[in-house]
Amino acid sequence: MKSMTYPRLALLAAGLMLAGAVRAVPLDIPAQPLDAALAELAEATGQQLLYDADATRGKRSPALRGDYGVRQALARLLAGSGLRYRINDDGSLTLEPAPVTESTLAPVAVNAEAATKVDTPTLETPQSISVVRRAQIEEQGSDTVQQSLRYTPGVFTDQIGASQRYDYVSLRGFSDDSIDNIYLDGLKTMGDGGTFSSLQIDPYFLERVEIVKGPTSVLYGRASPGGLVNLTSKKPLFETRQELRFGVGDHDYRGAGFDFSGPVNDRVAYRIVGLTDQRDTQFDPLEQERRAIMPSLTLALGDNTQLDLMAYYQDDPEGGSHSGVPAEGTLYPRNGRYIDNDFFEGEPRHEQFERTQKMLGYQLQHFLNDTWSLRQNVRYVTSDVNLQQVYSYDWVGSGNQLSRYYSGADEQLDAYTVDNQARADFATGRLRHTLLVGVDYQHRDVDAAWSDGAFPAIDAFDPVYGAAPTAIGDPVSHQRKLIQTGVYVQDQIALNRWRFSLGGRQDWVRTANVNENTGARSSQDREQFSGRAGVLYRFDNGLAPYVSYSESFNPSVYTDADGDPLEPTEGTQYETGLKYQPRGGRGLYTLSLFHIDQENLAIREPQSAVYLPVGEIRSRGVELEAQTLLTDRFRVQASYTYTDIEYREAEPDIDGNRVNQAPRNQASAWGHYRFDGGPLSGFEVGAGVRYTQGIQADRENTLEVPAYTLVDAVLGYDFSALGVDGLSARINANNLLDKEYVASCYSLNYCYFGAERSVMATVNYRLR
Repeated sequence: MKSMTYPRLALLAAGLMLAGAVRAVPLDIPAQPLDAALAELAEATGQQLLYDADATRGKRSPALRGDYGVRQALARLLAGSGLRYRINDDGSLTLEPAPVTESTLAPVAVNAEAATKVDTPTLETPQSISVVRRAQIEEQGSDTVQQSLRYTPGVFTDQIGASQRYDYVSLRGFSDDSIDNIYLDGLKTMGDGGTFSSLQIDPYFLERVEIVKGPTSVLYGRASPGGLVNLTSKKPLFETRQELRFGVGDHDYRGAGFDFSGPVNDRVAYRIVGLTDQRDTQFDPLEQERRAIMPSLTLALGDNTQLDLMAYYQDDPEGGSHSGVPAEGTLYPRNGRYIDNDFFEGEPRHEQFERTQKMLGYQLQHFLNDTWSLRQNVRYVTSDVNLQQVYSYDWVGSGNQLSRYYSGADEQLDAYTVDNQARADFATGRLRHTLLVGVDYQHRDVDAAWSDGAFPAIDAFDPVYGAAPTAIGDPVSHQRKLIQTGVYVQDQIALNRWRFSLGGRQDWVRTANVNENTGARSSQDREQFSGRAGVLYRFDNGLAPYVSYSESFNPSVYTDADGDPLEPTEGTQYETGLKYQPRGGRGLYTLSLFHIDQENLAIREPQSAVYLPVGEIRSRGVELEAQTLLTDRFRVQASYTYTDIEYREAEPDIDGNRVNQAPRNQASAWGHYRFDGGPLSGFEVGAGVRYTQGIQADRENTLEVPAYTLVDAVLGYDFSALGVDGLSARINANNLLDKEYVASCYSLNYCYFGAERSVMATVNYRLR
C-alpha cells in the first residue's frame, strides 16, 4: 500500500482528517502486524496516515476493541513500537521514531492465524480461509458455533438438523469426524469422535471463528482432510468494558449474560464473561439449559513477556434432542402419512443428557529480541457426560409402529495439550522469512461405561408415552487413550510480491482401546510425515492468485470385525484460487478450486460397535465468497459452493456413488444496513437467504433429500439515537418463513428434521 508520490511512505486512506481524529468510532482490530492494524484503523476512520514502511516492519500491535478517536486509538496501537505520531498542517498524521526516553516495548498479544499459527494476513495465505467475526455472530442471532457458519462457503452445518447438542461442521463434504475438527485458541481439546464426550463452547464467549479449508496436519497433526474450525475466545482488554445482555424468545427461551473487562493497572487486565439460558425445544418435552462462565487474566511480565490465563466452566443439565426417524415417513409417506417435524420418538422418563466441562490454560509469549520470540500454549480439559436415550431405528412390519432401542452412557474425559513454538523474522538477501518451529503434545483419556437394551415400539403418528425398557444389559466399560507428539517447521517467505509457504511435520501417535469387561485390547503405534507447500502472488491491483498442496492424516482408536485397529485415514489436496481485495480495503473476494483424495475410510453402522472399511473418497469443487461494504452503512456477504464428492475403490454397492450428508450445491447471501440519519436513525435491518441442494439420503444413493431454501432476518435499534448511550436491542428470526424440511439423512433409518422458525429478542446495555 505504498504511494507513488511518497516512494518510501505508506499512504493509507484519505478523507475525514481532523474530524475523524476527534470523533469516536467503534473499532474491532485484532492483534496483528502493526502495518496491518494501521491499515484497518485508516479504513475504519478515513484518517490519512503517512509513515516509512521500514519503520513498521516486524512490529506487532495489541488488539483494540471499543469506541476510540483516531489519535487515542493510534496511541494504543503504537504503544511500545518506538513510534509516535505528528499532526501535519493538512490534518494528516505522520508516524516517526519516538525519543529514546519513551518505552521501547509494551505488552503484545499475538493472535495467530489458524492456517499458519502466525499472524499472516489471509490475503497472503495460499489456502482458502473464511473468518466470522463477533459482529456477524450477533447480527445473525447464532446460538451455536455451527449456526455461526451458516453463511460460510464450503461448510455444511445441518448434518443433524435441529439438534444443538454438538457442533457438527462438515467441511468440503467430509461429514465423518465433523464433530472432531473444532479447535479453541489453536489447541485441539474440543472433540472426541466415537464417544459422547465432545465439548461445546457457547458463541457468546468468542471473538471470532476462523475456518481453514483443506488438510492442516502439517501444523496440527491428526485432522480431517476437509479442514478445521478455530475458535478465538474473548481476551482481556486494557479498556473498561461492562456489558449486560438479556434475552427472551419463542419455545419459552430466557437468558442473561455479562461481559466485564478492564485494566487492573498498566500491566494487568482482566475479563469475565458469563451466561445462563434455558428453553424448550422443537421436540417436546425435551429442553436445553446452560450455565457457563469464563474468567481470564492478562499479565505483562516485564517489557518482553506476556502471560494470558484462562479458565472455563460450563454446565449443561439438559442437552435437547439428538435423534432421527426413517426416510419413509419423512422423505416420502408411510401408509399415506408423514411424521410431524416435532415428533419425539423417545421416552421422557428415560431421556437424559448432562454435560459438565472444565478448562484451564495459559498462553505465554516472550520476545528474545527483534528476531526471535517464543510461545507456549497449554490447556487441560475435563468433562463428565451422563446420557440416557431411547431412539428409533426402523419400522415394525407394515404398521405405524417404530422399533426403539435404549442407550446409556457414563463418561469422563481428561485431556491436555501443549504447543511449544519458536518464531524468527529475518532476511536472507532479498528474501524475508517468517520461520516457525514447534513441538506439540496431546494426551486424551476417556473412561466410558456404555449400556443398551430393548425398548417397546411407539406409534409415530399417535404416540403414547410411559413405557419402560424390557431388558438392559450390564454396562460395558471401555478405556480409550490417544497420545500424539509432533515436530513441525514452517517457513513463509516473501520476495517482492511473491509469497511462498513451505512446511513439514513428523508425528508419532499411539492409540489404545480396552474393553474392561472382557479384557480385549487393541492398540497401534503410528508414524506419519505431512507436508504442505504453496505460492501466492500479490498484484498491485489487489489480485492474489495462488496454488497449494497439503496433506492430512487421522489415526483411529476404532477396530474392525477382527478386533484389529483400523488404518489411519490419509488425505491429499491440490488447491488453486484467486483472492481480491480492492485498494480501498472495503471488501474481500475469493475463488477456490480444490481436489481432495482420502484413503482408508471406515464407517460405523448403527447398533454395531464394528467399523467397516469402505474404501476411498474423492472430493472436488468450487467455492466463491464475497464480503464487501457497498456503503459505509451497507454490508453484503454472499457465497456459493459446488461439491462433487464420491466413493472411490469402495465396496461394489457404493463405488462411484455420492457421499451422503454432503450437499452438491449451496448458496447464501446476507445483507445488513444501519441507518445513520433521518427519522430511522439508530435502526439496523438485515436479511439473508440460504439454499441447499443435492444431499443423498444413503450411501447407496437410492434417495435424495429435497432441496430447501431458508430465510433469516434481524431488526435492531441503538437507543443512543434517543440519547440513551450504551443501550441497544435486536430481534432475530431464523427460518423466518417456518419452512418444514428434512435437513439431512445418515441412512434410510436416520433422517433429521430441520429447525423450525425461532424468534429471539435481546437487549444489550454497555456501561463505560
